[in-house]
Amino acid sequence: MGSNALKGFETGALFIGLSFAVLFGAGAAAAQDTSTCAPAPSPIQSLSVQSRYEGSDASRATLNKDAQAKAEISLKPLDDFLRDLAEGLETLLKSEMSQRPDQADCLIRQLAVWAEADALSDLSTQTAQLTIGARLAGLAIVTGQAAQFATDEQGLETVGVWLSRRVGEQMKFWEQAPKGAASGNLRAWAGLAATATAELGNDIVMRSWAIWSTTYVLCSANPDGSLPQEMTRGKFALHYQLYALAPLVTSVLLLEQQGTPIADQCDQALKRAVHFALSDLEDGAQTEAMTGQVQSFFDGSAELGKHHLAWLEAYLTLTSDPMAEDFAAPRRPLSFSKLGGNQTLIWDR
Repeated sequence: MGSNALKGFETGALFIGLSFAVLFGAGAAAAQDTSTCAPAPSPIQSLSVQSRYEGSDASRATLNKDAQAKAEISLKPLDDFLRDLAEGLETLLKSEMSQRPDQADCLIRQLAVWAEADALSDLSTQTAQLTIGARLAGLAIVTGQAAQFATDEQGLETVGVWLSRRVGEQMKFWEQAPKGAASGNLRAWAGLAATATAELGNDIVMRSWAIWSTTYVLCSANPDGSLPQEMTRGKFALHYQLYALAPLVTSVLLLEQQGTPIADQCDQALKRAVHFALSDLEDGAQTEAMTGQVQSFFDGSAELGKHHLAWLEAYLTLTSDPMAEDFAAPRRPLSFSKLGGNQTLIWDR
């Protein structure tokens, strides 16, 4: 073989070799990327949170900005973990079916790190006890969604036992909670945590408590649909009506899927509460008339975010409602980490 022919052969062989390396190397890298599971953040054992309304009167209608900043710092590691889990669940739900078991097992492994450490076992302030329900709800919803695809049965059991222990502590706390809070949005969030956690292990007692708590808050609704505990919150009343609807609507849907329909309880209290909130989002006039204060969404101090209305996807799964659809359609996808993340994906809207 001549030198030119040999050089041509070597060049061609090199090209082919590189092509195979790029082709199969990239494939291997891609496969490795899909199987990579990021380590969970360090578990939090103790949580000490002071009220954002420290120094306010009993209505908790005046925000203390310094206390709010401190509370956000205390909750940030937990909220960041929940947000990461919700993003992981969104990735899972957008993936090919064949990839979902590995991704689900990754989420369960991350949660199991916290479960094995018995995380969140020391809630040293009343505010921590009051606010943990919303975070437990998000953790339980992510777990329930991942459980549909996961193969790690031991990990699932470990996480389920841990969440059941934390929610069981919430059940005891809320029976002795401050009178106002006991019928407000934070009780509703604890109810959602119980609803989602009960489903993991088919816990009948926990589900019964979830039904009671959700119905208790729902049935407090005034004839016009306003929630009386939230209407005590001054300029934040409409904000907290929306915040209460997130766990109420989601609990009602999950309970219906578990065989206990309560959407029509107390003369369709859920529908009345939803319509009160949505009808007041144009100018806040109804809530202003009740509280005597311009609402935060209309005085320049707050903006209505997509997360405030993320519960609409669960509501529209429950029922057909043109008003709700009109609010949801231009804002999709709707997402809120405390509800498990992307609600448009979760409820397949």
